[in-house]
Amino acid sequence: MTIAILAHDSRKELALQFCTAYSGILSRNTVIATGTTGRMLNQTTGLPVHCYLSGRLGGTQQIAARVACDEVDLVLFFRDPLKADSGNSIEQNLLRLCDMHSVPIATNIATAEVLLRGLDQGDLDYREGMHPAIVEPLAPVTRAVC
Repeated sequence: MTIAILAHDSRKELALQFCTAYSGILSRNTVIATGTTGRMLNQTTGLPVHCYLSGRLGGTQQIAARVACDEVDLVLFFRDPLKADSGNSIEQNLLRLCDMHSVPIATNIATAEVLLRGLDQGDLDYREGMHPAIVEPLAPVTRAVC
């Protein structure tokens, strides 16, 4: 399973503590994250993390694109509900894409814990059949010039 992890600046420490506590489960899966969160997560837990750009530089959009392509199975987004722009369109797009593609998303520590425990018990095994087959690109169409 591929797990995406994002965290607002004021929630990064909470995300690191959470991921440390659940590093056993996370280590059995593929972890992707926005830049700063991913680097901090790797340094703190030693988990291999594929880091995208920092959230402010487009990392949230990169992860949203992976969700749109059905390449992400679970999203842990440690959001600060009091942050002035927590309802910005980029974050709303990520939430919308998770809804559209039936990707479980946690936006707080309580839901994150439920989802990871469920993942560990096999409750999310249905997601494995949802990944698209990798399709080779079509050969370029050659057009005759008249």
